[in-house]
Amino acid sequence: MSIGADAGPRAGASEVRDADVVTQTPPTARRRGWPGYLTMPLILVAVLVALYVYVSGQELDTIEARSLNAGSLLNATGEHVALAAVSTVITLIIAVPLGILLTRPFARRIRPYLITLLTLGQAVPTISVLVLLAVMFLFLGFNAAIVGLVLYAIIPVLLNTMVGLEQVDENVLEAGRGMGLSKMQVLRRLELPLAVPVVLAGVRTALVINVGTATLAAYINGGGLGEIIMAGLTTNRVLVQVVGAVLTSVLALLIDYLAGLAEDLLRPKGLRTEHA
Repeated sequence: MSIGADAGPRAGASEVRDADVVTQTPPTARRRGWPGYLTMPLILVAVLVALYVYVSGQELDTIEARSLNAGSLLNATGEHVALAAVSTVITLIIAVPLGILLTRPFARRIRPYLITLLTLGQAVPTISVLVLLAVMFLFLGFNAAIVGLVLYAIIPVLLNTMVGLEQVDENVLEAGRGMGLSKMQVLRRLELPLAVPVVLAGVRTALVINVGTATLAAYINGGGLGEIIMAGLTTNRVLVQVVGAVLTSVLALLIDYLAGLAEDLLRPKGLRTEHA
């Protein structure tokens, strides 16, 4: 569904919702009790312990021992976290302000075209972007990987920012204006706090996307756990591949869990109920 130049101030909501937006969190959500908060960490610890026991029980050859020593794994994990964290921060710096601008009345004319362009851009596989940077611009390493990750993760944050702002009740905004608040004060005190749950859902999705996609950074010497997986593939060592894949999965689940905690903590009190 597209928006014409004469659409109403809040007309962008229907278009944004049609653009494959991350599922929104409910307006009022229950906070988890302590058992709910502890379940995922315990599962992840159990997986890591099981992996350690399994690997320790195997006879490792020289190649496997070199790839699976503690130093290599910790270094690769640190690089992977850095890739995901830096790319997500840059994504937020770009996507959230852009999402705010695109919900303002003056941006109504360009909004549908920009959303279409960005959505088409996300359809391009990340590996294609990385190879393009490497081949055409000789752009390799950590910085090149960050560019690819940002381009891929910007859409969920941008669209969720727009949806979160567009779904704020117009009556609430009118009440704020009636109290004498300026446009900037209405945005800061009303729109953004009420949009927090949906925006955070987009951030959470971007984080998980970046953790998974960061494995491709190994193809352009960007580091991360992808190098462990690639080492297993190039040397035909299944155990090395499994360790790299499991560590990546655990890291993605851990970051998703931490992002869920942030959602619970940052959600305005009026939009949540305490779990009995």
